[in-house]
Amino acid sequence: MNTSTPPSSTLVRKPETVLKQVFGYSEFRDGQKAVIDAAINGQDSLVLLPTGGGKSVCYQIPALVLEGVTIVISPLISLMQDQVTQLQALGVKAAYVNNSLAREEQQLVYQQLHQGQIKLLYVAPEKVLQREFLERLSHLNVGLFAIDEAHCVSHWGHDFRPHYFRLNELKQRFAHVPMMALTATADKATRFDIVEQLKLQQPYIHTGSFDRPNIRYTIEEKFKPMVQLLRYLKEQKSQSGIIYCTSRKRVDDIAEKLADAGLNAAAYHAGMSNEQRQFVQTGFARDDIQIVVATVAFGMGINKPNVRFVLHYDIPKSIESYYQETGRAGRDGLATEAIMYFDPADIGRVRRFFEDIDDEQRRRVEEQRFNAMASFAEAQTCRRQILLNYFSEYQREPCGNCDICLNPPKSFDGTLVAQQALSCVYRAGQRFGLGYIVELLRGANTSRIRDNNHHELSTYGIGKDKSSEFWLSILRQLIHQGLLSQDITQGASLRLTEAARVILKGEYALQLAEPRLQAKHVYQDKLAQFNYDKKLFARLRALRKELADADDVPPYVVFNDKTLAEMAQLMPTNDSEFLKVSGVGFTKLNKYGGEFLTAIRHYLATN
Repeated sequence: MNTSTPPSSTLVRKPETVLKQVFGYSEFRDGQKAVIDAAINGQDSLVLLPTGGGKSVCYQIPALVLEGVTIVISPLISLMQDQVTQLQALGVKAAYVNNSLAREEQQLVYQQLHQGQIKLLYVAPEKVLQREFLERLSHLNVGLFAIDEAHCVSHWGHDFRPHYFRLNELKQRFAHVPMMALTATADKATRFDIVEQLKLQQPYIHTGSFDRPNIRYTIEEKFKPMVQLLRYLKEQKSQSGIIYCTSRKRVDDIAEKLADAGLNAAAYHAGMSNEQRQFVQTGFARDDIQIVVATVAFGMGINKPNVRFVLHYDIPKSIESYYQETGRAGRDGLATEAIMYFDPADIGRVRRFFEDIDDEQRRRVEEQRFNAMASFAEAQTCRRQILLNYFSEYQREPCGNCDICLNPPKSFDGTLVAQQALSCVYRAGQRFGLGYIVELLRGANTSRIRDNNHHELSTYGIGKDKSSEFWLSILRQLIHQGLLSQDITQGASLRLTEAARVILKGEYALQLAEPRLQAKHVYQDKLAQFNYDKKLFARLRALRKELADADDVPPYVVFNDKTLAEMAQLMPTNDSEFLKVSGVGFTKLNKYGGEFLTAIRHYLATN
């Protein structure tokens, strides 16, 4: 049973003091202070905050305020390494124990732990439940257990992990130690299940807003995705971004094509060696790699704040996954984009994956989650409203920062084009797929069309004044409206339904959406909220990279872009002014202040 002493109520420092002196911020974000106070007072808690919403501060500050050690449980080696690196740069005694450490290195961590030299220890769930490790904890003054990615404990969650299921053993063994469960993605059923599974006792529950107003959500119809992708990336002016794909083969293929196009891109997926994955992850974190093309294996726990876009080449399997993956962009609060290429035909293909799930209940849950994702992709209403409503954060007003709000769908009388498309399908014998029908409509001179004598059809070339993308969009809409069906047993050939009869006879006027043939992505200064000197910012950014490389850490561990922009705006010239910059604490003042102040003074003297 519990042999750990209850957390001390003696404050080493006030939370507000730690926030400013260690982290360099003057104010807590909404809800953080109440969560921190609950932990300090020995109360369990469930914290729901969006990615980039400041979850880690909720347990890091109690760890530094109270006596004893805080045990942070995470399934992500990258998160452990990233957060420990950042904490150590702030002067905080932090460490991690996982399989990436040699036995001798782990023993050194344990020695420091028992000597009281570590305030935060990051461990994996499978490690913390080992008998030897539990016995070790029983001889320590454990002040708090923080369980990150807590949705993994729930069968209803989108990323259930068996080791998380056993974490309630901690509550049985260390009954007096408060437990804080944290997640960025959990619907109502998952939230309730987290409390039940972890045996949280009368927890303080904080549900922050899931809204990330700095993210612009855009869904583009998938026509020629590689052409669309290259066009978009050429507008990004060397910004950092992630491109998600559903298969390793597609990841490798796209990464190779981007590299051939002269872009600084690399692939990342589970089929690569640990050394290869680590090289890509480190290169991306340190701004040596601009774009990572990846499966969903990439990005979990990476705290890189200056990811300016996340692009989904394929539709994700759930809104939770989509939200979590898009949330890896714009963690610094600056403007960013989330783009998804969507082909309605992908819906059927993804649904077939669920047929392989043996557990019927699990299969129903996965199908339900994907149905919500498909509805989101097909919707003609504000994207953000749909996302927030899904997480029970009801939003009445449109957001003004998604593709639907910025470019509202327009409809037109599509009776004539529908008749042309339906007639073409019928006269071709209802034996061909989308691509072939589009070629017929546009009068393509292909050997296949000539071999079938379809160049002699009355509908051949009837739509040559419209683009391939236009006709593809029209045909997809006719499928959605139930006028055409796709026979998957016959190569997805198109067939007319009974409902098409009234359209062909002209007995019904059909409204269709005007196809969006090319999305407009206007490059904008992501730091526009600051009236900063861009030339000075560029010099400070170069200095940051130089110092980061010398310390063997990612540039954002030195300072993030937002802090640099504020420096380039305020132009501090002494220690006192430097400390007023958001993100500058005493440790970073002592470590980096001299170089940055010298650079700013020199710039002011020469400009």
